[in-house]
Amino acid sequence: MTSTCKMWWLSIWVVFLCLPVSYGQVQQVDHQADASFIRKIYDQALTDCAAYSWLTHLSEDIGGRLAGSPQAAAAVSWAQQLMDTLGFDSVWLQPCMVPHWVRGEREQVRVAASVLGSFDLRALALGNSVGTGPEGVLAEVVEVFTLKAVDSLGAALKDKIVFYNRPMDPTRINTFEAYGAAVDQRVFGASRAARYGAKAVVVRSLTTRIDDIPHTGTLRYEEGVPAIPALAISTRDAELLHELLQKGPVQLYVRADAHMLPPVRSWNVIGEIRGSTHPDQIILVGGHLDSWDVGGGAHDDGAGCVHALAVIELLRKLNYRPKRTIRCVLFMNEENGMAGARTYWAVSDSLEEYHMAAIESDRGGFTPRGFTVDALPELLDQKFEAVMDWAPLLEPYGLHLEKGGSGADIGGLRTQGALLFGFKPDPQRYFDFHHAETDRIQAVNKRELELGAAAITALVYLLDKYGLPY
Repeated sequence: MTSTCKMWWLSIWVVFLCLPVSYGQVQQVDHQADASFIRKIYDQALTDCAAYSWLTHLSEDIGGRLAGSPQAAAAVSWAQQLMDTLGFDSVWLQPCMVPHWVRGEREQVRVAASVLGSFDLRALALGNSVGTGPEGVLAEVVEVFTLKAVDSLGAALKDKIVFYNRPMDPTRINTFEAYGAAVDQRVFGASRAARYGAKAVVVRSLTTRIDDIPHTGTLRYEEGVPAIPALAISTRDAELLHELLQKGPVQLYVRADAHMLPPVRSWNVIGEIRGSTHPDQIILVGGHLDSWDVGGGAHDDGAGCVHALAVIELLRKLNYRPKRTIRCVLFMNEENGMAGARTYWAVSDSLEEYHMAAIESDRGGFTPRGFTVDALPELLDQKFEAVMDWAPLLEPYGLHLEKGGSGADIGGLRTQGALLFGFKPDPQRYFDFHHAETDRIQAVNKRELELGAAAITALVYLLDKYGLPY
């Protein structure tokens, strides 16, 4: 080799050695050591993890935790006290103003006139809905399946009750995709019908099951359009109402006492362990502490909260000291406003923080299948390629990484350059319980919940050890 060639190779090696190693992917993955530690995480989670007992208390003793409610305040106090016992370096409450919607004492959807006579349907007011007043609303029903159909009918809907009856598509294997394709009628249906003078709307519950359980969920009113009452009915009653309408006109009577009170102060609950080497690189794990007021919010999103708390518990029990800062955030008001998340993003940006990664668990406590991964478009490919180096370590536990969404509460951290992960459990049963009175601890399998805690902890461990490209 000539002296010129030797100098060229030497310069290349000097440049290589000077590259920063803090983000990790120039480090070679130590598969043997990592596999051993991840095995320890799983062993610990499946034999000595408090996640299920925490979730039992949150779901059954505290119960439904709608933002602004006494139960939400109790959950904040419980979470702060629990964090104080888990060995965080610091724990604090981050204030935010949240909407305070109240369901009220009475909600009713009654078939007032039909070929089968008069009888009640099982119903729940949708979140943020206005009430009817004590006199209620009595009107003829018009069935539609899409928002476009409402626009087509137009003035024909004046003084009617609009019945949205588009089911979740049972042929979609991913039930979250089926939910996404049907949820517009619940979120926007009331205002769309109100544009044309409708008096109220009823909406088919969003679940793949045919049963007697109504499911609530939030709606959004369009500015400048009258706010009209909106209630969900069970899928079995939706099928019955559809059949009645095939036989002749139907009149419904709708009554709801729901109303909005002035906003109140609530809090995100935050705890962190400061990194020993790269404390300014934050790895966030979190879920949302609020839930709907019916049921106990066990899967949505008590499971996500105890998953995040269990990450800290498991790493502490394994005597693991992180290189990077691991921050646990339990967000308030995801269900009907996102006030907690928006506050967190704004404060973090003002402090010029850098979230290297964020993991949200908000799809229930079912058997783990992996994680979806998201980032700014210009960063996603490079960062995703980096984490795919870890795929062989996760695959023995049935975990797979794929590009996709992440989570509502962490989405605003994308602008910091964060790699965002959505914990992905098996989706088939989630919407059996979503936003319904059946979302209680009895619907959660202890082992599946613990497997989820282990999966998230394993990912946190790899992120902390190897970092990510900037």
